Amino acid sequence: MDNLDDLKAVWHTAKTDSLPSSGEMVRLIRKFRGQKLRNKWLVIVISLLLTILFVAILFIFPFKLISSFIGGGLMALGSLMLALTNIRSLKRFYRLDDSSNLEFIAFIEQTRKNQLIYYRKIMVFIMLSYSLGYMLYAYELTWKHPSWFVGVYAVITIYCSIMWFIVRPRAYKKGAAKLDAMQAKHENILKQLK
Repeated sequence: MDNLDDLKAVWHTAKTDSLPSSGEMVRLIRKFRGQKLRNKWLVIVISLLLTILFVAILFIFPFKLISSFIGGGLMALGSLMLALTNIRSLKRFYRLDDSSNLEFIAFIEQTRKNQLIYYRKIMVFIMLSYSLGYMLYAYELTWKHPSWFVGVYAVITIYCSIMWFIVRPRAYKKGAAKLDAMQAKHENILKQLK
């Protein structure tokens, strides 16, 4: 019986001020899920609209050079790939509705792995198709005017470089930091519960 009293005393002296309540944890998980789903649906809709726009432009305007068709096709392919990637990941987020802390930590780990694959492979493919698409598409518009040619390609090169070397790594680091913070909070709770 003394063991039980000792256990109760230890239990009551444990500091849990920094831990969120169970209701707050459910709210945090729902907020995380809601934000991710909203962002994914926004990306899907915009990507599909861009795909339709690129294809429509290729059919409406009378381009003379094949480079314009290839460039427009590459940009449409990049947009379609972005939409399909986000559509594929929607199912995981919809299944997150009711989950325990352990399931949520496993979900975050899988999200981190998917994020790394997206950053290293899928995003590279999408950005390459957009970059090449911009360059090929702009060729017909500028090839007869050398000053326009140099100016437009300088702008495209600068834009693609900024997206590739500044925006892409920052977006990855920001997403990884959010996942790390969420995982640390949940692991802290699990340690307290064990």
